[in-house]
Amino acid sequence: MNHGFLKDWERESNEPVISRVSSKFHHKPPVKEQLSAALYRLKVQQNKLESAATRMQQHDKDIFSKCVNSQMSHDTARAAMYANECAEVRKMAKVTLQCQLALEQVSLRLETIEEFGDVARMMAPVASVVHSIKNQISGVIPEVGFELSEIGDVLNNFVMEAGEATGTSYDTETSSAEASRIMSEANAIADQHMKDRFPDLPASSPASSPQRTGETSFSH
Repeated sequence: MNHGFLKDWERESNEPVISRVSSKFHHKPPVKEQLSAALYRLKVQQNKLESAATRMQQHDKDIFSKCVNSQMSHDTARAAMYANECAEVRKMAKVTLQCQLALEQVSLRLETIEEFGDVARMMAPVASVVHSIKNQISGVIPEVGFELSEIGDVLNNFVMEAGEATGTSYDTETSSAEASRIMSEANAIADQHMKDRFPDLPASSPASSPQRTGETSFSH
C-alpha cells in the first residue's frame, strides 16, 4: 500500500484532504459527493457503451448471415456488399469495446480516490483517459462523447482545485504515460473480444477499405 497518499489525505491536523479541498469549492457540494456523482455519470455511459456493443454484435450477426447466404447463392456482388457493411459495424464495435473497457478502469480508479482521497495525484491520469475516450467515441456515439466531455471538465477541475488546496502538483508526463497505458491495455483486450465475438468474413468476399469511424454513427 502506498502510505504516501494516505499521509497526504490526512495531515497532522487529522483533517482529511477531501475536507480541505471541499473548502475551495465555494457554494458547491462536498468534493466526495461530487466524486460520487461523477462516478455515477461515468457508469451510466459505461452501460450505454455495453448496450451499444451488444446491439452492434447482433447487427453484425444478421448481416453476416446474409453475407454467407449470398455467398452460397453465388451472388458475389451482394456478398461483397454485406461483407463491407460487416467491416464497418466491426470497426465501430471495436472502438466501443475499447472505450467501454477503458471506462471500467476509470471507474475503478475513481472508486479508489473516493475511498482514500488522493485527488491531486490519482485524478490526473483519469481525466486524461476520459479525454481520450471522448475523442474516440464521439464519432460513433456522439451523445456519449458529449457527456464524457462534460465529465472530463469536472475531473480536470478536481485536479486543479486539489492541487491548490494541498500545494501539490502532478507530473504531466507521468500522467499521460499512465493514460496511454490504460488505453493500450483496453485496446488489447478489445482485440481479443472482437476475435471471440465476431466470426471471420468469407475469404472470397473481401470488404472494401473502411471509411473513417467518425463518418458513421451508431446511437440508440
